[in-house]
Amino acid sequence: MFLNFFNYLSLYKRKIKYKKISYSFNAVDLIIDYMFKKNTGIYLDIGSQHPISNNNTYLLFKRGWSGVNIDLDKKNIDLFNVSRPNDINLNYAISSSISEKKLYYYHDKSPINTLNAEVSNFQKASVKEIKTIKTITLNKVLEDLNFNKDIDYMNIDVEGHELDIFEGFNLTKYKPRVISVEYLDLKMKHLEFKNNDLSRVINSNLYQLLINNNYYFVNWLHADLIFVHRSFRD
Repeated sequence: MFLNFFNYLSLYKRKIKYKKISYSFNAVDLIIDYMFKKNTGIYLDIGSQHPISNNNTYLLFKRGWSGVNIDLDKKNIDLFNVSRPNDINLNYAISSSISEKKLYYYHDKSPINTLNAEVSNFQKASVKEIKTIKTITLNKVLEDLNFNKDIDYMNIDVEGHELDIFEGFNLTKYKPRVISVEYLDLKMKHLEFKNNDLSRVINSNLYQLLINNNYYFVNWLHADLIFVHRSFRD
């Protein structure tokens, strides 16, 4: 009886000690947290969406990190201003140029609102409205902020508009240590990770862009590719 009690107690301690809480859709935050293992750092989150649920930086925020969160939906940024008032929270549509583009809009705070017509056509949901919105480059945003901090972690999740983000961002100047970026393979019949094909990732423009800018591909979770800059490697 006593032996069973101590065995149960041992199992319970292990359960508590090794419990891992993730706020990401696919546990990206656990990987990033494991990479850094530190209580302070800077993140840059483009397409940040909700400040807590399905969010890749909330776990870091809870540990003491801070940073810049950017989303094209004002209601999402309003939530950031409540939950992360010490972060820089910006309501912008980030793209390759300062211009006007079409937004394929489903509803407020929708995670599939997109500037990419091809991605919108791929979705099963019906577009509620096609809006014309102003866009700005990430370079311009950071310049206006006089941003001169080292970026530990950069996350990009903009529903197929990721390459456009990089076109307006100076990777050589800012060189985030770790980048996670959503990769939507529209050659799939269904966007499910069991249909992933590594060969298409490797041959994608997104992969080649980062590899050619001194990044190494180190992990893949669902639709998120994780890259590490060579200066951050041991």
